[in-house]
Amino acid sequence: MKQQKTNYNRITERIIEGILQDNKQDSGKQGVPRVPRLLLHSCCAPCSSHVMEYLREYFALTVFFYNPNITAPREYEKRLAEEKRLIAAYNRQVETQDFGGMHSTPAAKKIGILEAPYDPETWFCAVRGLEDCPEGGERCAVCFEMRLRAAARAAAGIGHGSGVYDYFTTTLTISPLKNAALLNEIGERMAAEYGVRWLPSDFKKKDGYKRSIELSGEFGLYRQNYCGCVFSRPADASGETCKADISCESEPVCEADPLRGADQEKETDRPADPARPPRASH
Repeated sequence: MKQQKTNYNRITERIIEGILQDNKQDSGKQGVPRVPRLLLHSCCAPCSSHVMEYLREYFALTVFFYNPNITAPREYEKRLAEEKRLIAAYNRQVETQDFGGMHSTPAAKKIGILEAPYDPETWFCAVRGLEDCPEGGERCAVCFEMRLRAAARAAAGIGHGSGVYDYFTTTLTISPLKNAALLNEIGERMAAEYGVRWLPSDFKKKDGYKRSIELSGEFGLYRQNYCGCVFSRPADASGETCKADISCESEPVCEADPLRGADQEKETDRPADPARPPRASH
């Protein structure tokens, strides 16, 4: 008997329906609806464009930028800059309540960003021996787990000072080239390990991927043609050095602590949680 595929997009919708129902009940009791906090691992601005547009209606979003698989430093900085530029544009929409051309309502909320340290050395050590694996193979699975583990730790409040999130998820499922079932399986395992809820997703569904292309064009986003790692990069003439010759003999990767130097993380413009008092700044 053929096993039925899980409809992750429908699971997302049901969770959101539950959030809206809870908010309706809170409003009926003359209480202030609590907006759940979601830590969204993002691989790049184009992939996050539709996901942020969609989720900011229901969650207080913070984008978590942890992508040590982007092995060329200039490429990494370019993608991070584009992510920040898009978030700033979305936040201006909220401030001005001008959502022209967007699938958004006044319920849309401002978005924060949490930057993790750029640490390609740890990534190279994690995938050592898997250099020749095909795209979508074991190397990609190791990479997915490394990034989602870091996201789960951050969402659980480990290694930084931003507090605990209600959910975490990733933009990676918007890509037709990524295995949504595998990403959700890893996310659920990380959720169980770190005690924070995973938001299942398949963001490519219901024209999500198509919408991301539209938004990329509308905002003039840089759309790269590879995931970021040197092993998937097409031949080019950039001449930029990728640190592919790093030796891991003396320092094997520690899977339990992928965010070495996490005290260096920076969080900016984090949306306030209506149920929590603001943190004091020092």
